[in-house]
Amino acid sequence: MSEETPNGGREAASGGREAASGGKEAASGRKEAASGGKEAASGRKERKHVGKPVEHVGIVARTASRRAVRTAAELADWLKRRGITVAVDETCLRALDTTDLPTFDANVPYDLVVVLGGDGTLLSVARSVAVPILGVNLGRLGFLTELARSELYPRLVGILAGDFEVEERSLFDVTLQRTNGEVANYRAFNDAVISKNALANIVEIELEVGGKRVAKYRCDGLIISTPNGATAYNLSAGGPILYPTLPVAVMTPICPHTLSLRPIVVPDTETIEVTLKTAREEVFLTVDGQEGAIMGYRDSVLVRRSKSNAKLVRSNQHTFYDSLREKLKWGG
Repeated sequence: MSEETPNGGREAASGGREAASGGKEAASGRKEAASGGKEAASGRKERKHVGKPVEHVGIVARTASRRAVRTAAELADWLKRRGITVAVDETCLRALDTTDLPTFDANVPYDLVVVLGGDGTLLSVARSVAVPILGVNLGRLGFLTELARSELYPRLVGILAGDFEVEERSLFDVTLQRTNGEVANYRAFNDAVISKNALANIVEIELEVGGKRVAKYRCDGLIISTPNGATAYNLSAGGPILYPTLPVAVMTPICPHTLSLRPIVVPDTETIEVTLKTAREEVFLTVDGQEGAIMGYRDSVLVRRSKSNAKLVRSNQHTFYDSLREKLKWGG
């Protein structure tokens, strides 16, 4: 026994060293996995630095606002004096009573489009252009717009030199399919809303996500929102605030008859289908509060993430959380 014990001790020690070595390898593997996680996280950058000088600018202004129209004229002159090619939207040119500037065309690949107005003006542009958009808030709330009027020219100096970042925001393709075979297509930056007329009774709508039945709602309507629109109608109806670059959609019922029917967040890779199950009531599909149509009994609305994204100019000096504090009057 005395001769076997040292040998057994050596084997145990060897086994201990192997176990320790295995522990180190496992720890090393965990470090590599953690390192890989960091690399993956760093690869999912939300913003892209442009770096290219701006040479061609489009200007779109809210023509119902005299301040926006005046600012458009000032901005066009300011840019031209710096050698920048400028185009201004047609309605703004008419308001200015001038033909001295080229007309803005949503199909032209401008280096930058400056939108002067509020969120509504930016919405109408973001659905139709595929170039960086700089929103200047001349309205009230301005959740989507990046700059206040007082910040415009100081910030533009750096932006014209290419010192700005672009944040891509999801858009939804919205299709209204009628029972007679007719189809209407829309694009949403904020939301698609199915809602009853002010004098109509409660409506019944059925919701499917990815071909799977979710629920049948008896309510005043349903909001299908992008993360961009989470702080708009969705928030007013009791829906959640979403970080604007999340790859999701949120569906929020408007005044549901059953209180347990709450907002639901789903991946934006799934097709959302809403079918109207109520006859003899006036029900509307409204996209971004700006366009839409009347729905009929058994008409369906299909919502899918678009292959196109909106590109918003963003600043390192201002975050989404800053906007929440400022616009919603949060403390701190």
